[in-house]
Amino acid sequence: MDSEDSIIQQQLQQQIENNLRSMVDKLVGTEENAKRIANVENCFGVSGVPLQNPDRVLVGEGVLNKLCRKKLKPRQIFLFNDILVYGSIIIKKKKYARQHIIPLSNVKIEDYPEKEDHAWLIRSPTKSFMLYAASETEKREWINHINMCIKHELDKKGNSDSNIEHAAPWLPDNLSNQCMHCKKTQFTVINRRHHCRKCGLIVCGSCSKNNYLLTNISSKPVRVCDKCFDELTIRDRMANNDFGLGNGGNSSSNGQQSSNHHHNSSIEHQNSKDDSSDSDSNLNIMDFKPTFYSQQSSKIY
Repeated sequence: MDSEDSIIQQQLQQQIENNLRSMVDKLVGTEENAKRIANVENCFGVSGVPLQNPDRVLVGEGVLNKLCRKKLKPRQIFLFNDILVYGSIIIKKKKYARQHIIPLSNVKIEDYPEKEDHAWLIRSPTKSFMLYAASETEKREWINHINMCIKHELDKKGNSDSNIEHAAPWLPDNLSNQCMHCKKTQFTVINRRHHCRKCGLIVCGSCSKNNYLLTNISSKPVRVCDKCFDELTIRDRMANNDFGLGNGGNSSSNGQQSSNHHHNSSIEHQNSKDDSSDSDSNLNIMDFKPTFYSQQSSKIY
């Protein structure tokens, strides 16, 4: 049975790939595709980034649950042949906010077939997160289409993603009531949770006093836990052949820590925006069916 399932899956992937290439060739530069993309832009309004591009085609769209810091929240997802766009739902099919754009050439998909909640992980250099579909069938549709778009984009660019460093997914706040580093600090209103930007673990302030420049995530130093800071500092020393005793390479990083104390708070605030209240936060993804235009190329969004 596993063998039969594997053959069926391969046939499905090949069909999706053929449909995708045919659809992109057919729709690129057409008024039909431009109208779909314009509708997406209008839903995000002036806060969104323009999405029109001569080589860009809207492949599919739908609503998925995204694991945020506090809980699962519905997010509107738009899959293009070269990027993945998502945002929070203010008014369904009319208004979205907090637009995020992820280039597909830098994305990796990690499936969790053993999970019963139809989950998979999106990994990218700037942000990694869990998505949840309403059913296994819809999950497979999404994964297959995203993977085919990634393959199509990599084939077109001739890029290899083997050396790309992906951001760690943040663990949800409710996963731990104590610091995952020292195992001592209990989180309270005063002792707040923090996330290490390198490993994604939930840590206390005392165990994440340092900032470090993770260029794939931010142009400024971001909060990292003590363990990751030590590992990163050692890696830098090895790369620079700096094995001197004393503070050495730590001094500049500690300087970043003191001068960027308020920057840490700013970064925390920016990353928590995706977890703030939504007008339609109680939407049920079971009520939404994804649309993939490789299957319904005549339908306008």
